[in-house]
Amino acid sequence: MRRSAEARFVDAELAQLTDVELIDLVVGGEAAAFAALLPRYNRKLYRAARAMSGDSVEAEDIVQETWMRAYAHLPDFRKESALSTWLLRILMNEVLGRKRRAKATIELDETSEEQMSSVIMFPNCGSDPESSMSRTQVRNLLELAIDTLPPDFRTVFVLRSVEELSGAEVAEQLGIPEATVKTRLHRARALMQRELAKSFSGALTDVFPFGGARCEALRNRVLLNVGQLRQLGVDEKDVQEVAAQGNSV
Repeated sequence: MRRSAEARFVDAELAQLTDVELIDLVVGGEAAAFAALLPRYNRKLYRAARAMSGDSVEAEDIVQETWMRAYAHLPDFRKESALSTWLLRILMNEVLGRKRRAKATIELDETSEEQMSSVIMFPNCGSDPESSMSRTQVRNLLELAIDTLPPDFRTVFVLRSVEELSGAEVAEQLGIPEATVKTRLHRARALMQRELAKSFSGALTDVFPFGGARCEALRNRVLLNVGQLRQLGVDEKDVQEVAAQGNSV
């Protein structure tokens, strides 16, 4: 997407600012500051949405709606807490709201035997990952294993093991006791097989990648919806292209 040299220079400056400094600029009417915030947290939000929804398309839609709600309430953000925590809370409220509207609320504290038995168990891949499969294959295997977890276990596993939130933070986000978080994490790891998780733990940082063109496309849709895309000096042709893409999602 074409932008001026001046805009690129501004972006480089904005990239050096803290979240709080960017938020102050957004509240003050600086459109480019909000655009700079989105790439910082798109992947974290996408992973959480993907874990809770189990669907990549819905996850992107959830992240987009999260940013829309966050933008509307940025003046209310309490700066003593981390922006990521605040954004995750908005995202989880959005997910739970969707479940309520669909009348398909999942009881997070109960998992049936049928759900437990549906989890795919993977064989022990040995102690030498390099001799058995490439990093990409390992990542794909981990993503498959995570997807087969029951929704309540999957959410806790991604937030704790992938996003590296503390047990207390996960408990606060999900509204459950910290002891329940520990239990679900233990069961999730057992279902994925302890040896598999231990052998390929280094690949966890790459699961559910969300960057490059996908990240930029989502950012542009959010900026269009909050009325900031044109303010950033984007060509009208490109604005119309983003609008058309948004209608097709």
